[in-house]
Amino acid sequence: MTETWYFLDTDKQTPAYNMAVDECLLNWHSNQQIPPVIRFYEWLPAGLSVGYFQKTKNKINMEAVKQNNIELVRRLTGGRAVLHDQELTYSVIVSEDHPKMPRSVKEAYLVLSRGLLEGFQSLGINASFAIPEGKLNTSQSAVCFEEPSWYELVVDDKKAAGSAQTRKKGVILQHGSIPLAVDDHKLYDLFIYKNEKVKERARTAFSDKAISIAQAADRDITISEVKNAFKKGFEKGLDIDLQPLELSEEQNLEINEVMHNKYLNKEWNFSR
Repeated sequence: MTETWYFLDTDKQTPAYNMAVDECLLNWHSNQQIPPVIRFYEWLPAGLSVGYFQKTKNKINMEAVKQNNIELVRRLTGGRAVLHDQELTYSVIVSEDHPKMPRSVKEAYLVLSRGLLEGFQSLGINASFAIPEGKLNTSQSAVCFEEPSWYELVVDDKKAAGSAQTRKKGVILQHGSIPLAVDDHKLYDLFIYKNEKVKERARTAFSDKAISIAQAADRDITISEVKNAFKKGFEKGLDIDLQPLELSEEQNLEINEVMHNKYLNKEWNFSR
């Protein structure tokens, strides 16, 4: 029998709001107030999310962040910095004890990423799971899309979706970025390099490491088409039925409280 999960599309929101919603959904699911959730969202203004353990000092060019009207926010999840601009972002909130969820982080990635794989295939894009060779995360780069992790989605050996996962209060939170287009000049301006030559070398190499939805499909694709494809993809890949989640006034107040107290707080965002 197909299981029912909630589906929430919060459309375009600020970076701080987006991270607050994911944390609140995690808390509500932990408290058994809601079933598992698939959420879609976008960013306005564009955001630079840094991983929970990632350093910002001497790594992120805050002057360039401000000049490009980008807001920095620290995620609950680990991993490297991601520029969220022309993209669909997804999050999955599900209990660690769910019968479909493996105990290991790596194997849970495989299960949850099946929804992404089905979404890419629905768009006519021949994506596959990354199986990295050797030790992961060996480079010193702060840029997420330079290197795929286990079971992230690749097209022509180029990273097409970046994901990160954490487990708190008995709940798995996995969220990730599916770029429709990438401005690599803007992206690499946001990071600090020894000199311009080193930055340009990294930027030039990026085209061989990452790919957007538009590049992979070799056609223009609307955000609406992408959302429809990945919503169906998650339903098929996880064998679930998605029903809309309507946030209550009380839930919206809680999101705003978390947003102001944490994700708009410099002590959190620049804690490392």
